[in-house]
Amino acid sequence: MPQRSVRAVHESIRDDIGDLVTRRPLPGARAPQIDPFLFLNHHGPQIYPPHNRGLPFGPHPHRGFETVTFILEGELGHYDSGGHASVIRAGGVQWMTAGSGLIHAELSPPEFKEQGGPMEILQLWVNLPSRLKMSAPAYTGLQRQDIPATGASEGAMLNLIAGKFNGVSGPTNTLSGHFMATVEMKSGARATLPAPRGRNVFFYVARGDVCVAGVDVPHWRLVEFNDDGDEIVVETRDMAFLLYGHGEPINEPVFAHGPFVMTTREEILQAIQDYHAGKFGPEPAVG
Repeated sequence: MPQRSVRAVHESIRDDIGDLVTRRPLPGARAPQIDPFLFLNHHGPQIYPPHNRGLPFGPHPHRGFETVTFILEGELGHYDSGGHASVIRAGGVQWMTAGSGLIHAELSPPEFKEQGGPMEILQLWVNLPSRLKMSAPAYTGLQRQDIPATGASEGAMLNLIAGKFNGVSGPTNTLSGHFMATVEMKSGARATLPAPRGRNVFFYVARGDVCVAGVDVPHWRLVEFNDDGDEIVVETRDMAFLLYGHGEPINEPVFAHGPFVMTTREEILQAIQDYHAGKFGPEPAVG
């Protein structure tokens, strides 16, 4: 099958949040979104000392999209107004559908704050089409052992979170049929990844330096592809870790204001009003 070519390689912007090392490859100056993928923060990697304050993401609201959080190192607690609570460890994923409105908190567990340790997290925002923005909120917490791993080729392992690959189905049923995975590559590996025509691809190099479609891509870069092939072939000389997904473009207006993503200004104003009226539920109790 023909391989997709690279349209652009986008650098991450350093934008620390207090003492939390943060890089943001999306949105950027040349890529406001890769529809339906809206936003990516890369927190860490860093070492937290004992008796630290942990992550700063206390209770806050969302409406109109989904958050997908990948815990590469450390652990992360999730608490929301729908009554969901879990602590996900390294290799796990938190998939939250904010939908019509949810208040959630993402905080380091007490043990991590007391003992410290390595921490690295990716958080991706995935847009919902207007017909699904008011869907019922939902949450799925997956530990590493809940995520099937399948070979993408010799020396490369694909951790399948949503969608199908090599006859295996991911454990998350997405509202819009997204494919989502992480890819772990050993030195000298070569991986072939599906990229169906008509779908936009999300490809972020979190660790290592890779070569894709003849283009060298250093770590902490986001790759944007042309829709001119059915697969993507990536090679690496060193160990690498990729965030990889694809989805159908929504092709609708995006009107974002802080934690809300809708299609019109009026919908944003309604979201703010509903939040202050208590329609997103009670603020979650955090552990």
